[in-house]
Amino acid sequence: MRLLFLGDLMGRTGRTAAADALPALREKLKLDFVVVNAENAASGFGTTSKIASQVIQAGADVLTGGNHTFDQKEFMTAVDTDDRILRPINYPEGTPGRGWNIYNAPRGKKIMIINAMGRVFMNPMECPFRTIDAVLKKYRLGATVDAILVDFHGEATSEKMAMGHYLDGRVSLVVGTHSHVPTADCQILDGGTAYQTDAGMCGDYNSVIGMDKTEPINRFLTKMNKERYSPAEGEATVCGTFVETDDRTGLAKRVEPVRMGPRLAEHMPEL
Repeated sequence: MRLLFLGDLMGRTGRTAAADALPALREKLKLDFVVVNAENAASGFGTTSKIASQVIQAGADVLTGGNHTFDQKEFMTAVDTDDRILRPINYPEGTPGRGWNIYNAPRGKKIMIINAMGRVFMNPMECPFRTIDAVLKKYRLGATVDAILVDFHGEATSEKMAMGHYLDGRVSLVVGTHSHVPTADCQILDGGTAYQTDAGMCGDYNSVIGMDKTEPINRFLTKMNKERYSPAEGEATVCGTFVETDDRTGLAKRVEPVRMGPRLAEHMPEL
């Protein structure tokens, strides 16, 4: 299977760039399934039902989230009722929505998507390692499902790397989100799992992790809040991770970054 994961959509410019790029990416890369992290799509803080529908209509099969999933209160209904929208699996019991699901892919294939959130420098959560374990005890890569993609939304690179190695051989891809900067460590781990510490964001990189530069710099200098953060609105770069899996085992055969836009060095997998 050929899978594409796009990193955090940052505001209007990021979600528009991703939506515009998705139809061509699906065709060029002959994609079977697309997952997009949309937790910053609404002015940098959460997303809305309308935005989610637009991104799905543009070519995303599933949307994942993170610590901003519930910033827009009206979105709680969509999280709870639309199985194409996931929130981190390790939110406490009783939280609306779901943290994982199995979806139909072309050629009769089944793909599991898991969304989890780290705990280092983040809000208190259930243990993501043990929470994912509980799901993987019931479903096995290459047997009950043909591919498993894990979006691990976390601050600490160490925690993301630990998760990659912990799940090595049991999932197709572990990809990090949240820090909005694409890392240069796309690789296939020893057990056959594809890994990247952070896919990067879809947004304006002439910014401070997607936000207009003025207020973040002010807060670092003065430790005071002068204005509300607002997304940078220059031309966006689309960033993500492309994975090709083995149809027999579900493990990764190939992993490469995807970068399209004006600020970062472009990279597009060649088929």
